[in-house]
Amino acid sequence: MMTLTKLHKMKQAGEKIVCLTAYEASQAYWAVEAGVEVILVGDSLGMVVQGHQNTLPVTLNDMVYHTQMVQRKNHQAWCIADLPFMSDTDLSTVLASAARLMKEGQANMVKLEGGRRVVEMVKTLSDLGVPVCGHLGLLPQSVQKKGYQIAGKEVESAERLFEEAKMLENAGADMLVLECVPAQLAKQITQTLSIPVIGIGAGHETDGQVLVLHDVLGLTIGKAPKFSKNFLSEADSIQTALLQYVADVKNVRFPATEHCVG
Repeated sequence: MMTLTKLHKMKQAGEKIVCLTAYEASQAYWAVEAGVEVILVGDSLGMVVQGHQNTLPVTLNDMVYHTQMVQRKNHQAWCIADLPFMSDTDLSTVLASAARLMKEGQANMVKLEGGRRVVEMVKTLSDLGVPVCGHLGLLPQSVQKKGYQIAGKEVESAERLFEEAKMLENAGADMLVLECVPAQLAKQITQTLSIPVIGIGAGHETDGQVLVLHDVLGLTIGKAPKFSKNFLSEADSIQTALLQYVADVKNVRFPATEHCVG
């Protein structure tokens, strides 16, 4: 079974970490069979499973339910569950939400979006023994306010992201996701932090990569993100496509330059 200790050792050894979203039992099973080391039960399910325009309608009950399904057939990967929109508005709410994801959903770790705003929450969760994954860069839960934009392109915003990454680690975060940030900034953050940094649209020099399963299998409704790749288009089965994704991340063939955003 994958553990935080093993993931941290992988970072230290320079071994790439493969992460993929999953939302139900069969997806989790085949992801693990392909060698995926980290499963993210993402609130992206609001878009790829429920058919919403964004992640905002996803409820805590939804996240608990889907995490339960994933964990029934995941006997190997480290499982991260997203704290959905408005489940981290204050300390008491985030504690109750994380408790449900860990106790009912059987998640190994919870993920929450934001920097300075969530530092105290991260510290409290960490002090209580809850593994926490941070999320910086493009924040899907803030899409109504900020839109889908590359983060950290300007000097000031890059410096802010860099400082917030260090703040999250100092507060006790055990992992960090960087979404849609320039590759050079992602490299700098990855080299500075001692915790694993997982990129999505953030270049190939992070400690690992994550993609949405539906993008990997060409099931995206509408235009797929620039940073994604349809691995099924060059494979004869879903299982082969997942094996290729794992191999390409491990051997630094993905992401290639065309799959970066900045």
